[in-house]
Amino acid sequence: MSAPTTVSPVTSRPAKINYLDYTRVVLTLLVILHHVCITYGAPGGWYFRQPTTQLAARFGLTLFVATNQSFFMGLFFLLSAYFVEPAYQRKGAVGFMTDRLKRLGIPLVFYALVLSPIINFLVYRYGQRQAVSFGQFLMGYDGWFDTGVLWFVAALLVFALVYVLLRQRYALKYTVNPPSMRGILLFAVAVGVVSFLVRLLFPVGWVVPGLGFQLSYFPQYIALFAVGILARQNQWLAGLSRRQGRQFGWLALGFVGIGFPLLFVVSMALGLSMDSFSGGWNGQSLLLCLWEQLAGLSICVALLSYGKYHWDRPHAFLDQLARSAYSTYVFHPLIVVGLSVLVAGLPLDPLGKLSLVAPLAIIGSFLTGRLVLAIPKADTIF
Repeated sequence: MSAPTTVSPVTSRPAKINYLDYTRVVLTLLVILHHVCITYGAPGGWYFRQPTTQLAARFGLTLFVATNQSFFMGLFFLLSAYFVEPAYQRKGAVGFMTDRLKRLGIPLVFYALVLSPIINFLVYRYGQRQAVSFGQFLMGYDGWFDTGVLWFVAALLVFALVYVLLRQRYALKYTVNPPSMRGILLFAVAVGVVSFLVRLLFPVGWVVPGLGFQLSYFPQYIALFAVGILARQNQWLAGLSRRQGRQFGWLALGFVGIGFPLLFVVSMALGLSMDSFSGGWNGQSLLLCLWEQLAGLSICVALLSYGKYHWDRPHAFLDQLARSAYSTYVFHPLIVVGLSVLVAGLPLDPLGKLSLVAPLAIIGSFLTGRLVLAIPKADTIF
């Protein structure tokens, strides 16, 4: 166990890493599309839904959101953790937590107390066509602390606090060689097994009241947050090669294109319940947990490798998107839901609405995120 160390704040800021910033843009875009797909037929909880009845379309949407779920939030946690140690070294424990409370806590409270009631009102008034005013709606509103998509921000706040508490006592400095392909796959299997065990108690869909944490996915989030810290300490990304990226890219294609459909085809052929995938002592839950981690970590490695060798040059437009990625993430539910209820009455199949809403939601969310940064002092939070 490492000895504790006293950290004095330093003022130098770490160099900007373009491809990691641009990867966050890609992940934010996927989050927007993820929620649009849930609106129109993919499984998952969301404010407003008009699901398609076309079986083939629903399978395609399910494949998309399941693939997203296997990696995108975990990679968000990894990228966030990658910058934790430099920020802690630069600001010290008090400064680090003060900054996290400001940049994470303020958006969290704003979303829960302001944005969430507005979004729910839009659904109730225009999606469900209930003729009430906003004031009347608030009189009967009982979801006064709904973190919504900012469960991620709440989790980061918890992770940051745990890190600081541990860092005050232990050095948390570990020299670890870059993991091999075999090591990464074994790690994925281990996280998959832990996920399976967690889902015996907390199946997919069960959330911590008030916080919105789906504990069924947290083994990966915690694991990749730790990986992010280790990756920074040991410069793992510096040694990430094109060859590794290609290898894991092919693996990811196999897991997504063959493995996932096979899970469902075999389950249907055997007459097994699809509900078993959510958790429990059964083979379906175990196989899905293993698939999620093997596919998800393969995608993470492939995407980071691709970004490193293709996105590391500065790009003015991508820099603008990266700068507003956080505010875009916070405000995108308002845009997605607003557009969805706006087109709800159009004589279109849900897939037609999806094709209309998806690009508008992406453009509208990033524009809104950019406009938010123009508000005085907002750029110190977002």
